Amino acid sequence: MSDSVAVVWDDALLGYTMGGDHPMHPLRLELTMGLAQSLGVLDRPRLEVLRPTPADVDLLTLVHDPAYLEAVRRAPDDPAAAGHGLGTADNPVFPGMYDAAALITGGSVLAAQQVHSGRAQHAVNISGGLHHAMRDAASGFCVFNDAAVAIAWLLRQGYERIAYVDLDVHHGDGVQAAFYDDPRVLTVSVHQTPLTLFPGTGYPEETGDPEKALGSAVNLALPNGTDDAGWLRAFHAVVPSVVRAFAPQILVTQCGCDAHHEDPLADLGLTVDGQRASYRAVHDLAHEVCEGRWIALGGGGYGLVRCVPRAWTHLIAEASGDRLAPHTEIPQSWRDDVRRRGLRAEPPDSMTEGGWTGFSRWDPFTENRVDRAILRTRTAAFPYFGLDPDDPRD
Repeated sequence: MSDSVAVVWDDALLGYTMGGDHPMHPLRLELTMGLAQSLGVLDRPRLEVLRPTPADVDLLTLVHDPAYLEAVRRAPDDPAAAGHGLGTADNPVFPGMYDAAALITGGSVLAAQQVHSGRAQHAVNISGGLHHAMRDAASGFCVFNDAAVAIAWLLRQGYERIAYVDLDVHHGDGVQAAFYDDPRVLTVSVHQTPLTLFPGTGYPEETGDPEKALGSAVNLALPNGTDDAGWLRAFHAVVPSVVRAFAPQILVTQCGCDAHHEDPLADLGLTVDGQRASYRAVHDLAHEVCEGRWIALGGGGYGLVRCVPRAWTHLIAEASGDRLAPHTEIPQSWRDDVRRRGLRAEPPDSMTEGGWTGFSRWDPFTENRVDRAILRTRTAAFPYFGLDPDDPRD
């Protein structure tokens, strides 16, 4: 049961817009909050909606180089001279970019503050999870790395063990890079194989800085086409074991939903039902290992109508402790709103795709592509946690 939940939201967060047909369209956030509102999810008695304020320079420089911050601030006035990964097709310069990115980061820090203070047991910022941004460069649609800044803020409060679990289809490279040499932060990423997807990192053998923090990174790289059952089998074969062994004081998750089978930028095969099951898994893990202290961020997800709104409405409902039944009908008012916007995708009529979320537990005797990926990760990472890669009980 969730004691209290904070949801970070303000329409000003829609200002993070890269223009034109860029996949990172703020409409995905607007439609999500509209769906959550129409289903009554935001009216749960234990849930409070909070407005963020922008992260200031002191917060942003916990992760980002001051020269990079200045480049982001000046970029709209001189895009050609911006550098630092700005002004590319992935990371176009847009008016108000610094303020928009700082507001998202402030939202994730606010979520961390709520959980740290005990005012909320769980906190959700669906606009956050911009996990590719590096210390001195934009990358993968991400200008500031709000997840890393929130974690760095928590470290400054004295936390000694923070677990970050990334469910996005892309490797959480920016967060891993920020803490690769810090044994206080465990980064776990479940993603499509870097052989076929940006950013080309996240191999199982990336296990932390060999001199300072070996074993602080765990990477589970799944083959193209992995479906709900395969993804959940892999997750449960790796993630709970390493998180339990690390014994974090707080859990931060990036809940990107671009592993969806319709996502235009990736090649995994999850349904909204599989994603709903993944949120339940990390929620349960938070209650098991760190007394429910859970910060849930958004991330990728480019199915603007059929995926993101349903997935993240389920995420908010899950965090609230009052889950939506899979076959919940979507209100006609929301469907009509989608149609009025002239979007090409047909709005869904329920909160399920009929996905099967059962799965068989991993064992060392089965041989398929997913199981080979599982064993490669267990072999690379488990010994650092005192776990046996070949023992299914670990």
